[in-house]
Amino acid sequence: MDCLYIIVPAYNESENIEAFVEEWYPIIESHSGNGSSRLVIINDGSKDNTYEKLLELAKTRPYLVPLTKPNGGHGSTLIYGYRYAISRGADYIFQTDSDRQTLPSEFEAFWKRREKYDAVIGKRPVRGDGRDRAFVEQTLCFLLRIIFRVALPDANAPYRLMKRELLEKYIGRFDDDYNLPNVMLTTFFASYHENFVFLPITFLPRRVGTNSVNFKNIIRIGWNSLADFNRFRIGIEKDKKHH
Repeated sequence: MDCLYIIVPAYNESENIEAFVEEWYPIIESHSGNGSSRLVIINDGSKDNTYEKLLELAKTRPYLVPLTKPNGGHGSTLIYGYRYAISRGADYIFQTDSDRQTLPSEFEAFWKRREKYDAVIGKRPVRGDGRDRAFVEQTLCFLLRIIFRVALPDANAPYRLMKRELLEKYIGRFDDDYNLPNVMLTTFFASYHENFVFLPITFLPRRVGTNSVNFKNIIRIGWNSLADFNRFRIGIEKDKKHH
């Protein structure tokens, strides 16, 4: 039976986390396989009681694994979670966020394609989180097209199912604190012509709580990533020359 790990970063999500677990725990229960599948929620140094709530929820949910780490941002938490899932021998790794902007009801469409594709990545035709963020995503995809010569409908959607072997090929390229691993994973998949597909997903407005990454922070992260993008591009070009 396939071992599925769902990886979820959480930062100051006290208002969301119980509802999130209620919505997503049935997914991991129904895909528990031989009992090795897990819903892994990683507390990224929250200042509220997110982690305490997770520990309480886990008492009655054997497939829920709460982890905690010092605050490092969304990107570093993803890398931490991906490496954790790989180390535990997950066959498939699915990632979403804890802010309840995505729907568990859309998971099965991704799961059904797991044997045909090595990765299934969400794309957001309509974004419920505002025009600013839609503009940032469009700008990001434009930059990726210029720098890497890849055409992506959505580089950073937090709804993706990946085979462990595919993730293992690229996870070592990231420092522990790299900000945009999902963006670069999507870019790597396209640059190296991996067997992956995009599927449209629903992306709702945040229902409660506030987003920890505001528009100003997004711009700063994007600007600081340009040097990393150039370094990754040079690596890709070297690989292609050697092949």
